[in-house]
Amino acid sequence: MPTYYDIMKHMRTLEFDHKKATQALNFFAKRAGGKITKLNALKLIYLADRYHLRKYGRPIFSDTYWAMPYGPVASSVKDIFEFSGSDEELDYSKKYIAPLEGEANQTIQSIKEGDIDVFSDSDIEALEFTQKTFGDLPLGAILEECHKYPEWKKFEEALKSQTVTRELMNYADFFENPDGQDDHFKMDTEQLKSSREIFEEQSKISGKWN
Repeated sequence: MPTYYDIMKHMRTLEFDHKKATQALNFFAKRAGGKITKLNALKLIYLADRYHLRKYGRPIFSDTYWAMPYGPVASSVKDIFEFSGSDEELDYSKKYIAPLEGEANQTIQSIKEGDIDVFSDSDIEALEFTQKTFGDLPLGAILEECHKYPEWKKFEEALKSQTVTRELMNYADFFENPDGQDDHFKMDTEQLKSSREIFEEQSKISGKWN
């Protein structure tokens, strides 16, 4: 298991990491047979981030999450998927993924072996966990999974009533547990407390993730 030092080392700048985002999309596309839809990809990204944040005290991608009708959405990862990011992001992502012909913005395909060196060991652990646990589920089951956790569920009524179309999510809520449901992210209380403390310390120092 990574030490506290390892975790802090990989905090980096706490800015969105487009290389990790690209490589994670490429990873999930490859594991899905070479291509993946936007809904599937974005939900797996969120589930991997949830696992990693709760276990190690930091998100993988340092993205901004929005609660939307179909579940949590990492906004900058979505831009990478849709090839609408910055020139630097586009130059990098186009080396590894490409839109599937005829399905622009809806399906991507892997076009090159991934570069796992952008990830820490704990990042890879989270991606592997997510793929093994959720990767082969039908989309409906993945959406149901994403809708049961407190960080999204707190906005469920407003989203269903169409009072709002999206709400900004808070990473601190990812540490909360669902009420009376099976929880793939259930953790030892002390470990979860330790992860939350790491997260809160870095949030306070950086002024981010608040």
